[in-house]
Amino acid sequence: MSRSVRLACAMITKNAGPRFAQVLESVNWVDEIVILDSGSTDTTLELAEQAGARVFHSSDWPGFGPQRQRAQEHVTADWILWLDTDEVVTPQLRTSIEAVLADPDPQLAYRVNRLSDFFGRFIRRSGWYPDAVVRLHARESYRYNDAMVHEAVAAPKEKVRALKGDLLHYTSDDFQGYMGKSLNYATAWAQARHAKGKRTSVAGIVGSSLWCFIRKYLLQLGCLEGRHGLLLALQSSHYVFNKYFALWVMQNRR
Repeated sequence: MSRSVRLACAMITKNAGPRFAQVLESVNWVDEIVILDSGSTDTTLELAEQAGARVFHSSDWPGFGPQRQRAQEHVTADWILWLDTDEVVTPQLRTSIEAVLADPDPQLAYRVNRLSDFFGRFIRRSGWYPDAVVRLHARESYRYNDAMVHEAVAAPKEKVRALKGDLLHYTSDDFQGYMGKSLNYATAWAQARHAKGKRTSVAGIVGSSLWCFIRKYLLQLGCLEGRHGLLLALQSSHYVFNKYFALWVMQNRR
């Protein structure tokens, strides 16, 4: 299917992980791959260069939203497809993207459904699916917000349309990496809340963690995902515990 506009795939990287080669292979059909790296010491840069990516470097870390804004400044194509380094574009999603770009409307942005793997099982319950995120838009129309973590493309809801096909999200190929990322997200969340003057208590820590487990395992039917659903609920509650515990530590630091 022919396109009337050029498409870039943009990513921010630092030690991209074991799926990176597969991720790059899944977008070998785009016109431009733009990588903004913040200090990789593994094979990330080598793999990116082998894939023909345009690689740029950042000496500091301003947060996820601002870093994506920086990456967008290096894009020259008309439209941008955003990916994380553990996300693989499926053939159906590619077909859907190509159809949009055959007759593009720059005022629209497009969301994709992420199907996430949790240590060997794709999870369709537990609140993990469809996990819709805006990832495709015209370069001149939209950009990411300033959020330090859990950033999002700042597009009005009425301008967002859905794409067919899933984005395969391999969250957990490496246990140490997975837990490290979870702790980093929890710390960033606590820092942002603390900066806004938010506070918590021991009761708040325990209550939020317990409620997370009940929601994931029972209300969102994680119990139907077998042992993976149970472990996911436990790990999620542990993540919530870390968030609020970190906030409590910050507010009580002398």
